[in-house]
Amino acid sequence: MKFLIFAFFGGAHLLSLCSGKAIYKNGISKRTFQEIKEEIASYGDVAKAIINLAVYGKAQNRSYERLALLVDTVGPRLSGSKNLEKAIQIMYQNLQQDGLENVHLEPVRIPHWERGEESAVMLEPRIHKIAILGLGSSIGTPPEGITAEVLVVTSFDELQRRASEARGKIVVYNQPYINYSRTVQYRTQGAVEAAKVGALASLIRSVASLSIYSPHTGIQEYQDGVPEIPTACITVEDAEMMSRMASRGIKIVIQLKMGAKTYPDTDSFNTVAEITGSKYPEQVVLVSGHLDSWDVGQGAMDDGGGAFISWEALSLIKDLGLRPKRTLRLVLWTAEEQGGVGAFQYYQLHKVNISNYSLVMESDTGTFLPTGLQFTGSEKARAIMEEVMSLLQPLNITQVLSHGEGTDINFWIQAGVPETESLHVAQAGLPTPGFK
Repeated sequence: MKFLIFAFFGGAHLLSLCSGKAIYKNGISKRTFQEIKEEIASYGDVAKAIINLAVYGKAQNRSYERLALLVDTVGPRLSGSKNLEKAIQIMYQNLQQDGLENVHLEPVRIPHWERGEESAVMLEPRIHKIAILGLGSSIGTPPEGITAEVLVVTSFDELQRRASEARGKIVVYNQPYINYSRTVQYRTQGAVEAAKVGALASLIRSVASLSIYSPHTGIQEYQDGVPEIPTACITVEDAEMMSRMASRGIKIVIQLKMGAKTYPDTDSFNTVAEITGSKYPEQVVLVSGHLDSWDVGQGAMDDGGGAFISWEALSLIKDLGLRPKRTLRLVLWTAEEQGGVGAFQYYQLHKVNISNYSLVMESDTGTFLPTGLQFTGSEKARAIMEEVMSLLQPLNITQVLSHGEGTDINFWIQAGVPETESLHVAQAGLPTPGFK
């Protein structure tokens, strides 16, 4: 529901307001802010109709039920897997059956990595089975595994200071959690930094604010010219335990076994559906989420929820018989978890028409109670967005925050297209997940 307001907001082209010059020859950028504000306010009844249908009407819980059916039926949807392709075909059929327009699949090439069997056991100072999850694109170990002493560090700076101690060892990162965007660098770059100083493998404390002995997976990145070493995440609890042991001068030895393999890239698709605009059909407002997930869960939150509420945005517009002035386009990305692979190929294909993109949106920060939107754009565009969000006052969801971003839409942000990311807060005191 947080997306819908943009579907019927047809009065101003945000990109033209961002750049300060007309993108089209229809005079849109010459309109005064007061005229735009008045038009936005005129959609108050339409906004209420959408809210009533989504929150109180027959569409209540519809996106949840749709999502539950997919994840229960298909399960995990790892890039390159048969499950992902099954999910794409199901969604293609669902969008057609929903009566949306121009439903189609756009071919892309995506990575294919499988984790295989994996285990880690502490051999000294005691026998302890360590819960691990290999990181995406990691290489595997030899069949007999890697058995080595551990070096525990809390930062890349400490690793550099102790570089002479790292050769031939398994580096364990016990970095403190600051926030996701700052702390995730240890997961993405930990293997490279450890390899530079001669480590045999790296184990990274899961990037999380709290833990119930649950390791997290996610993508990691190798670097040209740097040896590739196996890498996995461990739990917060085990990272802290080994840090305490190391601080006492206790020798730690771990045997690590990982059967991870990378296969040649494979064929896949971005899934697209639309409601064609009535006045400016060539201009696009894009809403999106990614359909792929990691392999150790159902992908219901990351990012099934974002994908399905984006679909719901179009369904509600269609159910109410509304026709937006601009084309409302849904894109369900593929291979986001591998670094926005499907989205980058979509951008490469469509950037020739970049001036036709009015706004690009993504939901990928967890689907809890909505609180507002993060937004990237000019101050003039932000002022318009604030007026648009005021139509959600009946739900008390009116915040427009800064620094909107998203793996799948950053390409458009860098090109200057206004962008939003939906914001939610977790209920019952749980943290909003961001395990990417």
